[in-house]
Amino acid sequence: MEHDIGSKIKAARIEKKLTQEQVAELLGVSRQTISNWENEKSYPDIISVIKMSECYDVSLDYLLKGEQKMKTYYDYLEESTNVVKSNANRNRIITILAYLLIWAFAMIVFWFFTSGSDAMGYSLMFLWIILPVTTFIVSVVIGKNNFWGKGKWAFTIFFGAMYMLAEYGTFKMANNIAFNKLNAPDFGMIVAGAIISAIGMLVGSLCNKKRPNQNREE
Repeated sequence: MEHDIGSKIKAARIEKKLTQEQVAELLGVSRQTISNWENEKSYPDIISVIKMSECYDVSLDYLLKGEQKMKTYYDYLEESTNVVKSNANRNRIITILAYLLIWAFAMIVFWFFTSGSDAMGYSLMFLWIILPVTTFIVSVVIGKNNFWGKGKWAFTIFFGAMYMLAEYGTFKMANNIAFNKLNAPDFGMIVAGAIISAIGMLVGSLCNKKRPNQNREE
């Protein structure tokens, strides 16, 4: 008898004396989805396969090692994995682009839409409200989704540097022009921006840990 992913997960479920309804509840899917998997009308994703191997006390090797029909499943698995990776990369790019767009927008507004009388007030609003809040929110998103895995913490330096450049590109630069002198950047702003980002990532990471059975990017 030829064994494939559908018949294997069905046999393992029956051996464990579990109903489709019970497995569906454990996996967080519908009973019809379990039925479709067992009848090979559709294929389970890799996370569901891992959960089923734990549920049925069988090895992944048993479920995934196969003969002829398994090639179809591996093709599906590779395709779905590529889709997940593509979506994750897209979300990373969107998150960073959102931050950069807000940063650039605030700089443009400062230089092109504020006059000398309100430039100081706007630069303070930008430096103490808009950019810190944006940095915090974006960092929470990065932490919650575990973008870049452990490498995400390196982005605290990036956000710190951008915070310093924001201060130098607005208040300091306007001061340089007004008094015709060159002020050095305030490198302490890097520390301030990095701390804001680190707190946001920590909050996001803690939220991530509270969500059970989540597939995290490593």
